[in-house]
Amino acid sequence: MSTQNIYTAVIAVAMRRLSFAHMGGMHLDVGAGRGELIRALRSTIPMKSVACDVHVQRFEVEGVSCNSVNLNHEPLPYPDDQFDLVTASEVVEHVENYRRLLREVFRTMKSGGVVVITTPNVLNTKSRIRYLLSGFANLFGPLPVRNDKLYSVRGHITPIPYFYLAHALMDAGFEKVELSIDKVQKTSVAWLVALCPFVFVGRLRFMARERNKFKTITVENASLVASHFSWPLFVGRTIVVSAVKPAGSTVPAAAS
Repeated sequence: MSTQNIYTAVIAVAMRRLSFAHMGGMHLDVGAGRGELIRALRSTIPMKSVACDVHVQRFEVEGVSCNSVNLNHEPLPYPDDQFDLVTASEVVEHVENYRRLLREVFRTMKSGGVVVITTPNVLNTKSRIRYLLSGFANLFGPLPVRNDKLYSVRGHITPIPYFYLAHALMDAGFEKVELSIDKVQKTSVAWLVALCPFVFVGRLRFMARERNKFKTITVENASLVASHFSWPLFVGRTIVVSAVKPAGSTVPAAAS
């Protein structure tokens, strides 16, 4: 999977959502890998970057500090209210408890700061078909046991549909959650065209049952539910989800 399109999408979202006051501020890249996103970002947005990763020996950007942290067991090694921008590109699917990580991100961010997260889109049409036929979403296959290469596709342990990622961000305290994608996946477009009548009928049935019988759709989550039947989620390869830490917000009790 090409990551350059993902980095380009992350930077585009960050540039669009960061206010002028936060340009030139502090940036944290969580799960930075070799540091490719930081390299791409520094040529576009004038920010000072720091990084963290479990495999710090892989980090290659000179002049940027990279802290060692195991996100499954440790908090982010930074004080409260430090960062104007936090990015986590292709990271949350490798983490056992991504909700805990998002609360940590919220804690370390300044008010008005922006978080941008990417993860494989398990809801594109190709992935939905794969799950129907095999029980495994796209890019989430059978896992090796006792695997220590957490940065590889073999480390994809947590498939996260958009609804649950957006819900987790809102529960952590973020607001103004927005969805983007890195690119349109042609295979998913072809499947969507072929299955369009079934998708339309299925959506009507699902929404009616959830509203009328199970009462699970509320004013607060209705737009997130509707997004699961949107063009970006049917055809996007990778989802790019961003949110803002509200001005004057405090760290939720669950994060302390």
